Amino acid sequence: MADKYILRITAGADYDESKHVEVPVNKPEPVAIAGPNADIELNVRIQGYNGLPRGSPSSSAYFDAEPHATNQDQYSIAFRFTPKKTGSTAEAKSISGTNLQFGNDFDRPIRDKLPPGFNTAMRIVKWWIDPGLDGDAYADKPHLYGPALSSFNVLRLDAGEHDADKGGLWFEEGGDEETRAALGLPDTGKARMKWALTDANKEKVAFEYGKTYGFDFFNPYLDFANLALRLPGFQLSIANYWDGQALRYVLRNKSTGDVYLVVVFSLFLREDLNDDGTLKEGAQQHTAGGGAPAQKKPADDNEHDHDEDAAMKQARDEFGIPHHETSADDVD
Repeated sequence: MADKYILRITAGADYDESKHVEVPVNKPEPVAIAGPNADIELNVRIQGYNGLPRGSPSSSAYFDAEPHATNQDQYSIAFRFTPKKTGSTAEAKSISGTNLQFGNDFDRPIRDKLPPGFNTAMRIVKWWIDPGLDGDAYADKPHLYGPALSSFNVLRLDAGEHDADKGGLWFEEGGDEETRAALGLPDTGKARMKWALTDANKEKVAFEYGKTYGFDFFNPYLDFANLALRLPGFQLSIANYWDGQALRYVLRNKSTGDVYLVVVFSLFLREDLNDDGTLKEGAQQHTAGGGAPAQKKPADDNEHDHDEDAAMKQARDEFGIPHHETSADDVD
């Protein structure tokens, strides 16, 4: 079913997609996005990519480098982030680590399109993968956000590097070692993510206006090439449950509501493309309006054959002890 659709990635400084730029997926040159609240340089990488713009590389040297080769990571959203002081933040010198959030949100309800086993999948994500994630998937405007400090796999307290041989923007945990030591930030991304689950630790961190930081978000679970979610003990075809809405990643301020970056993963029917890869008139509105045709699932589909206990056991066998059963101070 995935071959009926084509993926397009756009990004901008706010939710207005008419102002977004198309992201050249898997190319090492980052996209520059200048917004009122932040300056961004962005790379998006996807394994097995066959989307827009036409002629995009199918992969990136990023996935050949460690730890991504061993992890078998499927995608990455990596960017430089330079926050700006604005009218609403004129009295502040920085963004609190408690307030900087990253996650997904939607314009319309998705509760009627959630697959069987969704709650189990969320338990797996919150217990092992991103314990800081919070929100309401059943709301009229669904959202799932986590603190940037515990959601991003890599946090760099400087601009990092740009290395075409590694796929473009390249960040390793570290940067500004004096500040990291003063804050007590752990040396590894995994340890820092766990450290940041404690509110008192998040409150120590401040993202200063005018300073550049590097973030990288990646995992092996969401397979955009085949439109599939693959968690230990839980797998499904995304296309079977698509209602026309895009998957939207947002970097935002929890306190002020300011938006710094919006990255949109949109699906289009291949029949809605012109020969040159541009969208036919009405294709954008068709997708945004939720006009995706109902999908008839194959007769041998077994996604409804869901065993929650078996799924949780498989996840525990693969991931080990979940975060909530250990101390947040235990970062080994």
